[in-house]
Amino acid sequence: MADKELDFRLVPSTCVYCGTGCGVLLQANNGRLTGTLPLKDHPVSRGELCIKGWAVHEFVHSPSRLTKPLVRRNGELVETDWDTALRAVADGLRRTRDEHGPDAVGFLASARCTNEENYLLMKLARAVIGTNNVDHCARLCHSPTVAGLARVLGSGAMTNSIEDLAEAEVILVVGSNTTEQHPIIGERILSAARKGTRLIVIDPRAIHLSRFARIFLRPRPGTDVAYLNGLANVILAEGLQDEAFIASRTEGFEEFRRAVAEYTPERVEQITGIPAADLVEAARLYGRAERAAIVYCMGITQHVAGTDNVLAVANLALLTGNLGKPGTGINPLRGQNNVQGACDMGALPNVFTGYQKVDDEQAAQKFEVAWGVEGLSRKPGLTVVEMTEAAAEGRLRAMYVMGENPMVSDPDINHVREALSCLDFLAVADILENETLRYAHVVLPAASYAEKEGTITSTERRVQRFRRAVEPPGEARPDWEIVCELARRLGASGFDFASPEEVFEEIRRLTPSYAGMTYRRLGTKGLQWPCPSEEHPGTPILHMESFPIGKARFTPVTYRPPAEEPDEEYPLILTTGRILFQYHTGTMTRRSPSLVKEADRPFVEVSPEDAGELGITDGERVTVSSRRGSLEVEARVTDRVGKGLVFMPFHFAEAAANLLTIAALDPVAKIPELKACAVKIQGVRS
Repeated sequence: MADKELDFRLVPSTCVYCGTGCGVLLQANNGRLTGTLPLKDHPVSRGELCIKGWAVHEFVHSPSRLTKPLVRRNGELVETDWDTALRAVADGLRRTRDEHGPDAVGFLASARCTNEENYLLMKLARAVIGTNNVDHCARLCHSPTVAGLARVLGSGAMTNSIEDLAEAEVILVVGSNTTEQHPIIGERILSAARKGTRLIVIDPRAIHLSRFARIFLRPRPGTDVAYLNGLANVILAEGLQDEAFIASRTEGFEEFRRAVAEYTPERVEQITGIPAADLVEAARLYGRAERAAIVYCMGITQHVAGTDNVLAVANLALLTGNLGKPGTGINPLRGQNNVQGACDMGALPNVFTGYQKVDDEQAAQKFEVAWGVEGLSRKPGLTVVEMTEAAAEGRLRAMYVMGENPMVSDPDINHVREALSCLDFLAVADILENETLRYAHVVLPAASYAEKEGTITSTERRVQRFRRAVEPPGEARPDWEIVCELARRLGASGFDFASPEEVFEEIRRLTPSYAGMTYRRLGTKGLQWPCPSEEHPGTPILHMESFPIGKARFTPVTYRPPAEEPDEEYPLILTTGRILFQYHTGTMTRRSPSLVKEADRPFVEVSPEDAGELGITDGERVTVSSRRGSLEVEARVTDRVGKGLVFMPFHFAEAAANLLTIAALDPVAKIPELKACAVKIQGVRS
């Protein structure tokens, strides 16, 4: 008998985990993924991958994949056919809209789905249902970046490129555990440090980068505005500001100067715990550099003052002229592979694609003409957390969730559970079983990144492609096909696309920053927006000659404490984050054997001082409690956290850190305060 012919292919694609956007080659062997290799000539990853990247194929064939549509009957999810499932979703959304109005329906898009899929879902919400209630998990990570940087600079994105970090004399890393959250970018920072770049690291918790820092500052969580204003205070006091840049390219400087005058090093020390002398040293190091870059992440955005924190970071860059040239910039690192793209696509309650505002009459009319509809809502919709509240109060009656798992990712999970239970109708489209499915009336099996075509946009604004390497399992379908079929069943026109490439063509017609991109031009290296024409090479560095708003705006901000501070009953501050071997809610990484082998148990980090006072030993089971809930977890006694601070990763549903977190919101970006809440710890008594 002749041997079966081997069908082996190497398919170029993009990693599906963090926002770095590393290039991968998927090894497809007889219809299954068998491995992952780095794309050697990729401009970002340069033939390197982190451990998650090397294992990015492993979850694709998990036995937990959803392969058939499910509907709830007699309290149980049972298999059904696509026609029945789609009819149920269309009926549920239509009935809610007709009986309670379009704003009784909400949509959660996804930073793990493609640009095309996010665009189609927001088009469905706005043009078919008639609501702006569309949001996604960027609300929980970088919504302050979009709000803050757009206000100051006119663009809410990373100003420079990843490779540009090599040209910085100084890199200020604040609120970013880069080597664990974005390992390839972390390696670029370490490489720069080995060649002489000096690092300033600001984080309440000791991280890998802090070992290599010239200066390491450990503030109390939630005091970011105070120390950022303090750095500006010292720079001004010592005359280190860039007077020429301030005069020619900014406005509002005098008001800003007056506002930071009160944030002396001594006052900042009282608020933050950072020694005054260390603050002065950091300010001098950053202020004296000819080229200084700021890198930040959720450590400063996930606060009730998240937008103010971003504004304070931007003020520092403006003060020293560190914008619009190599080795500088304000560089927010996006947490998921397509957070930037989902925002660019208008999967937000207040904007269409390219951040064109829904309440801007000219923009709204443009999309009405393009979509062939009338009466698009000009009222911004609800955010993720506001949808939860509206569902609990009975104002939101139906939801469609695409590739999100709010039962692990959102704050105050007990309240999320209550809210989802109140919905009349919930449809979920996803690739894997997850905790949110327990509350769904219909579940639609979706294709993974390796089973479809499309584009995503990385943290450095690089638009890149997914390519189909294998077929979806069972009856699973790509989300773009699901949304188009659902729209047609709701009676809509304008969803007759034959491919994601056709969807992308519509996107670029409506989105100036994407106008010059085509699938052919993207190739395997991508292009960075803005790319306004097909002759344009893309834009590695923003704002080199001007800002979209004319002059950049200094924006004074005032320190205000976290929504919840420690007290006698709850004496510790909890902060949350990621670890190297897991990702987000664990839906994908916890189905990856290589990653599970490295880390698959929840834990809480406790300082030796607090452990001693509480009588807790390393490895002991403890109960961590807040005013919203409690959980049991293993204690790890470590000096990575200081006295009064505890840390938990949020990947583990069985001990979900977000049972404890508070849903207090930033008043501008509406992001919840996931990085600071009051807790207590007790040993578990047998």
